[in-house]
Amino acid sequence: MKYLILILFLITSGSILTGLFLDSIYSEKLIGFGVMGLFFVVFPLFSYRHWKDKNLKDYMLTKENLDKMRENQEDKKS
Repeated sequence: MKYLILILFLITSGSILTGLFLDSIYSEKLIGFGVMGLFFVVFPLFSYRHWKDKNLKDYMLTKENLDKMRENQEDKKS
C-alpha cells in the first residue's frame, strides 16, 4: 500500500508538472487530471493508511478525555 501511494503520487505530480511545462493542447487536462488524482485517489488512500489502526475516540473531546486532560494539567502544576 505504501509503494502504491508513492507511485500514484509520483504519477500525479508528474502529470501536473508536465502540464505546467509542456505547451500543448492537453496541458490543462494533464494538470486537471493530476490534481483530481491527487485529491480523489492519493489523499484518501494516504489518510486511510494512516488512520486504519487508530481509535477515533482517542481524538474526540469526550467527557472522559476532558477529565484526563484536567488531571494532567493538575499534575503538571504540582
